[in-house]
Amino acid sequence: MTTVGCAPPGTTLPSGIEIPFVLYGSRPNSATGGIGSTIPSIVNALGLQPSSRAWDFLSISLAVVAADESCTRSKSPDGWTRKIDLTIAVIDPTFWSGVTINLQQALRFVTGDIWNLTFIGGGFLPAPPKPVKTRPEDAICLLSGGMDSLIGAIDLCAIGQKPLLVSQVAKGDKFDQQRFAKAIAPNCLHVQINHNASPPVASERSQRGRSLVFFGLGVLAATCLKNYASGKEVDMFVPENGFISLNVPLTALRLGSLSTRTTHPHYLEKLQSILDLSGIKVRLKNPYQYKTKGEMLDGCLNQALLKQLIGSTTSCGRYARTGFKQCGRCVPCLVRRAAFHKWIGNDLTSSYKYELLGTPGKKFRDFDDVRSVACAVYVKRKRGLNAWVGGTLNSAMISDAVAARGVAERGIEELGDFLTVQGVI
Repeated sequence: MTTVGCAPPGTTLPSGIEIPFVLYGSRPNSATGGIGSTIPSIVNALGLQPSSRAWDFLSISLAVVAADESCTRSKSPDGWTRKIDLTIAVIDPTFWSGVTINLQQALRFVTGDIWNLTFIGGGFLPAPPKPVKTRPEDAICLLSGGMDSLIGAIDLCAIGQKPLLVSQVAKGDKFDQQRFAKAIAPNCLHVQINHNASPPVASERSQRGRSLVFFGLGVLAATCLKNYASGKEVDMFVPENGFISLNVPLTALRLGSLSTRTTHPHYLEKLQSILDLSGIKVRLKNPYQYKTKGEMLDGCLNQALLKQLIGSTTSCGRYARTGFKQCGRCVPCLVRRAAFHKWIGNDLTSSYKYELLGTPGKKFRDFDDVRSVACAVYVKRKRGLNAWVGGTLNSAMISDAVAARGVAERGIEELGDFLTVQGVI
């Protein structure tokens, strides 16, 4: 088990912490990590005053990312599952200690690791800005720079809502996020924040918990809206297509399956229960839970704006590793390309590093992700949906298992149609 501790400047962590982090402050030395250093100044400059409970939720989210980046999977007995002992400084340790089990279950589901959380006092709560500016927007929408969040923001504005757009910045997508926000909702606030994680050890690349900061930033922003201040519940939209969200393993041997479980309905339910228990009046919503990516494109309420912007979105799971050019062969890229094929028959993306997937060889047709998708398509078509999905879409974890099976089936067929055109199958 690896012990990680996160606390703001001025709060002392217990002895025995192997990997210490400073929350919302500068690293005092090379043996201490840092995370969230720029967040207080950004929030203050915008005149925002989030609730104390929202600051605690963000502190927990940042601490999870700090631990996720610092604990190497290769050192675990099975090469994947880690045991992480995480100590977090919060404003209200008594409350958070009471929901520890809920948090640990959510983290186990999304990262695949075994978590032990401990809460101590001395959490971060900045002084109110002068003046405080309560925001007029009526909802929160996460805007990542990907296709799904772009469609989500476009659709919200098309039905007359005024979303405050929240972006978590990653290298290579900052300016696209800004351009999307200005084109979609020019009169709404767009907040861009980077968690700026700096581990004092070699970084673990899997980072399954990174998305929790996105939720934390959204919750922080939600508590700054006028509707929230008046006692109303605020909707926070987390747009993602149901096929990726459900994360059905492509093959029985595929450890990583499709992607993280960031918006899996079971995970969202776990997070929602924690927000409800905490009294944070934010409702997590994914309107596209039972739509494929192609169906999202088809159904977008502003097709002209969509066609103007969609080519610049990023889907690639290997974007940084391929020189900030979408590879075209990882699972997210394959789902993207298949969606374009279903929607208008041609791809509006400028180019991919690996375009012609029917080309023989391990870089194209025999690349692991391409072969895994092809195998899943084959099994589903030859042996039926049950043979592919198995028990992964059971009603114990998904409230509407019938709808889930439907989107899984339509999603794998979108991929199959695309791979057929590419000459892979």
